[in-house]
Amino acid sequence: MREYVIMTDSCCDLPPELAAELQLTVLPLYFYFAGQGRYNFLDNREMDPKAFYNQLRAGMMSTTSAVNVGMFQAKMSQIVSTGRDILCISFSSGLSTTYQSASIAAKAVMEEHKTSTIKVVDSAAASLGQGLLVYLAAQEKQKGKSLEEAAEFVEQTKQHLCHWFTVDDLNHLKRGGRVSAAAALVGTMLQMKPVLHVDDEGHLIPMSKVRGRKASIAALAEKLDELAEDTDTVFISHGDCEEDAKTLESMIRQKHPVKTCVINYVGPVIGSHSGPGTLALFFLGKHK
Repeated sequence: MREYVIMTDSCCDLPPELAAELQLTVLPLYFYFAGQGRYNFLDNREMDPKAFYNQLRAGMMSTTSAVNVGMFQAKMSQIVSTGRDILCISFSSGLSTTYQSASIAAKAVMEEHKTSTIKVVDSAAASLGQGLLVYLAAQEKQKGKSLEEAAEFVEQTKQHLCHWFTVDDLNHLKRGGRVSAAAALVGTMLQMKPVLHVDDEGHLIPMSKVRGRKASIAALAEKLDELAEDTDTVFISHGDCEEDAKTLESMIRQKHPVKTCVINYVGPVIGSHSGPGTLALFFLGKHK
């Protein structure tokens, strides 16, 4: 069996030490903020996440861009030239062109390196949802699964990867076209908090609204109660609201025997659109 590398992009939002432990190759997405372009590395070397969210709270705007074909092609060529194959798990095609770029690059590299195999899988996920899928794929690799077996595992598992999240400020979703200006105004006045999830195609879908932050956190925990098939591993990401993330973890642990819980920031690429106060929960369930 040929050796292979698991590649992903920085929208996985994994802690850098965990990505290193799993021996991942992670390509950074790009964001433009405060008059300067920056790469979204997992170790936040170009922008401290707390500073990023504080500036968003102050009204600063951020724009983002996907990993381009050239960056993927260069890194893929470098890896396959050492005799290794690649399993690339990308940010949702429903939210970004990253998957398309990776697919184009993979085809070009395989045409040049005829004996190499590069499989690109659309995670249909974002943030630590993508991160959880990559984490589980890396565990399959550690068990000795082949590239083909690991790729098939990802394709099957992503249909059971539940993504539920809430935001504290509806105006960021308004700017992204997820809610209307009127809904954002009324919702803000009434302290309404949306509960959203990611569907089978990787799109963000508003599902319900609750009144107040505590109720929205409880609603996420209730979704796990309702849908979870496996609570061994739970991932939580947050837009600079770590205490809320820990509250959610505590609620879940009161009812479920969680073995591994990873908590980390929503990175600046996704955070540019979801805003401060975003809280997201990821787990394996009966269905998405």
